[in-house]
Amino acid sequence: MPDERKRTMFLGLAFLVLLVLSSVENMVFFGTLGEIFSNPFLAVGMLFIHNVLVISLILLGMTFYVNLVILDFFKREKYSHVVLDHPRTFALVFTIMIVFLSILRGSSLLGGINVEVLPLVLLVSAPIGIVEGYGIYLTIARTLSRSMSMRGLAYIYGIFFIAAVMEVGFINLLIWVTIG
Repeated sequence: MPDERKRTMFLGLAFLVLLVLSSVENMVFFGTLGEIFSNPFLAVGMLFIHNVLVISLILLGMTFYVNLVILDFFKREKYSHVVLDHPRTFALVFTIMIVFLSILRGSSLLGGINVEVLPLVLLVSAPIGIVEGYGIYLTIARTLSRSMSMRGLAYIYGIFFIAAVMEVGFINLLIWVTIG
């Protein structure tokens, strides 16, 4: 039991360190977005790596939470097991929240969030959001139900590769339509 507690503390520390590093990566990624999309192969690679980092951070955070609950770090909490008892419901809610915030973040890169254009941005982002949302949902649901495997993780990373290809293709199509 003490080894499991140490492992959980190291998992939490790793999560915090990687959260800070991902913040730096996020600033660099969004700062160089224009240059990245000038080369479609580079753009697919960068988007895929960015998505893998994001999903790995979610996986690490959820694993940390599961270990905290299983090891009774929340002894006094009345509802600490609710998330683990209903992993699909929580995964769905969390996925919708992440996808919506991601769309808002993406639209803010276009010079701010314009409420009039937001429905169009949501409609245009829907296919990519559905694919990425499915990957996020699988990651959270499998982690919370403690059924994640290496094969499942490879499948999830494959989903995010497909999403990166779709996103680069879609953005290049939008650039071609607006310029040409």
